[in-house]
Amino acid sequence: MAPTRAPRLPGIKLPAGSVDTHVHIFDSRYPLSPQRGYDPPDSRLEHLVAMHEAMSIERVVFTQPSVYGTDNSAILDGSDVLNEATPGRARSVVAIRGDVSDQELADMHARGARGVRLNTDNAGGMPIDWSDLPELCRRVVPMGWHVEFLFPGREMVEIAPLIASLPVPACIGHFAYQPAADGVQADGFQALLSLLRDGNTWLKISGADRVSTAGAPRYDDVTPLAEAAIDANPERIMWGTDWPHPNKYDDRLVPDEGNLVDALASWASDPDLLRLILVETPERFYGFQRPGGALDGG
Repeated sequence: MAPTRAPRLPGIKLPAGSVDTHVHIFDSRYPLSPQRGYDPPDSRLEHLVAMHEAMSIERVVFTQPSVYGTDNSAILDGSDVLNEATPGRARSVVAIRGDVSDQELADMHARGARGVRLNTDNAGGMPIDWSDLPELCRRVVPMGWHVEFLFPGREMVEIAPLIASLPVPACIGHFAYQPAADGVQADGFQALLSLLRDGNTWLKISGADRVSTAGAPRYDDVTPLAEAAIDANPERIMWGTDWPHPNKYDDRLVPDEGNLVDALASWASDPDLLRLILVETPERFYGFQRPGGALDGG
């Protein structure tokens, strides 16, 4: 299902410089991977920009969706368009093969890429073998990149030691797919909290709709997870809309971004904490340019 083209306005004005750290672009001008697991409806750059204007979101991180495999053209082109109009507005997390050249990496870095995505939850999203991960990390260390993971929630305990051992920062999307119904004390969620406290790991408290049983508009059952993650290490928490919410096959399950913003505001009601999650942490992590020209991160 396509996202709503007229999201509800949230009850809060987000802080200046807010970053949506998890979005995709689906545009029929770009060829889909034959290894994909689903066929997305068009959700183009202009649709994203309209949603962000409604939500008062100023900056964005494009995340490579599995349906394009390692062809990052859609997100890199989108990043180029936004950065040309407003320098420093967009960053991206790409998917690459093990045989990617140094020149290709440098070119992607110049276009705003700051990380590599490994997605084992969707067909076509894992272009390398796990055994290739150490070499991949070795190659991206000089550029200050990170590795972003998306995997089935049941794998959290098993994969936690690998994430903790990485020589580069790690980021995990969508609450690490830990079911809200299992609660904060579940082994998987406790393993996630340990990474946040002790490891070189950041978490996107995105995709509340993907882990909630209670559902919209408030996703009340996700609140304990969000609050526990923030308490564990508030400087390791970021947020994203997950627009356009791929892999939804019933329009009643497609979240409204206004509800997602209001849910975040209920988890982080303190203005300084909200600014930390939406502005300061993603600025550092993705190397966004601050007003005045200073650049944080790689």
